[in-house]
Amino acid sequence: MKTEMRIENVGSILGRALQHAEADVALRTETQFSGQVLACNGQLIESSPFPASIGSQCTIKTRQGINVKAEIIGFKENKNLIFPYENNSEIYSGDEICLSGMSKDVEVGSDLLGRVIDGLGQPLDDKGPIRSTSKVSINGEYINPFDRGEITSVLNVGIKSINALTTIGCGQRIGIIAGSGVGKSVLLSMITQNSEAEVIVVGLIGERGRELATFTREITASHSNNKVVIVAVPADQSPLLRIQGAKRATSIAEHFRDEGKKVLLILDSLTRVAHAQRELGLAVGEQPTSRGYPPSVISLIPALIERTGVGVKSTGSITSIYTILADGDDTVSDPIVDNARAILDGHIILSRKLAQQGIYPAIDVGNSISRIMIDLITPEQAKNAQTLRKLISVYQENQDLLLMGGYVQGQDADLDQAVQKWPDIVKFLHQDKNAKFSFSDANKMMSELVA
Repeated sequence: MKTEMRIENVGSILGRALQHAEADVALRTETQFSGQVLACNGQLIESSPFPASIGSQCTIKTRQGINVKAEIIGFKENKNLIFPYENNSEIYSGDEICLSGMSKDVEVGSDLLGRVIDGLGQPLDDKGPIRSTSKVSINGEYINPFDRGEITSVLNVGIKSINALTTIGCGQRIGIIAGSGVGKSVLLSMITQNSEAEVIVVGLIGERGRELATFTREITASHSNNKVVIVAVPADQSPLLRIQGAKRATSIAEHFRDEGKKVLLILDSLTRVAHAQRELGLAVGEQPTSRGYPPSVISLIPALIERTGVGVKSTGSITSIYTILADGDDTVSDPIVDNARAILDGHIILSRKLAQQGIYPAIDVGNSISRIMIDLITPEQAKNAQTLRKLISVYQENQDLLLMGGYVQGQDADLDQAVQKWPDIVKFLHQDKNAKFSFSDANKMMSELVA
């Protein structure tokens, strides 16, 4: 009897000890993964330290009872540096910060088709919640470049000047470079509505709210609505959300590519993403280098672009088009333009001079190039494109001479031909917003033009 009582007492003691140990672990875990607001400089919040990795999501519990979502972006002097997703939040010193997630995954699936979401994946339309089937990393997965397939087929974008003179291949990365107000958004709208891609993912990052709403309505009202996913983060949102929006759009495109789809990713604009990264970099104390851009901006651009392209063993492809804003129409020395042009497979430059002449889309053919075009087209198309480029270049170089009346016919055969064909060339370069031309039609028109 005594032996049994002793066994029961020992069991009771062990049970109470185990309960105390579990409570102690829970208490230490709760304390370990939470902290307090110590300082706030602009939008950058400094908190007491708690174990977490960069990119971990956390929640700031304000005195008003509002939970503000935020993200850890760095560490400094035994403090966690935190940036909120929302602007103008009333955060006080001493507010509690709790870790809410260690990893950032993107919910993907076919239910995203035809939907408009924000940088955190929440729906912005009135179509109810999105039921996703799987998750992928927001930072993507590394692909060995030797495992990627080759670019072997042409992507018809429905614009005759691009199809004929700067042919785009399925899996190519290309940039649209222009100053403000030259027609980038209109060109993107035409490509989105006319493209033959199976899935189109559009990232509208840092654009004006009015333009964002107009563009979204145009795309969702078109025949391509059932194959379009729009990630919209307007200019008044947090820089962290702008970066998240660009990465989320890329992750969604990667998901559909891995399913074997021919995907078109449009990101408008890469410059706004770079500006957002500049805000974060300067906030955490990075030293500005070229034109105020810290090193993290220069590393973000290739990391984002290299995630696109042809999939492993030619399983699907992501043709990516990035708009790049050239500050002051500087398409040469702007650091973002120069860095992006070095990593992309080609670029299309829009000319303000052509836009002022009423030629839309205002594509500067002479300065635009597709690096893989020669591998995708026939020798006949290559010859015709070279001839047309030459005629356009000769005319533009002698335009001042023509305006001053110094041109004398018969002195230069190339110039004579360019002057004779210029009205037809302008007609070829111009295209109405709702017009659509196939790849074969564009080449046929170019062949007749240079004949």
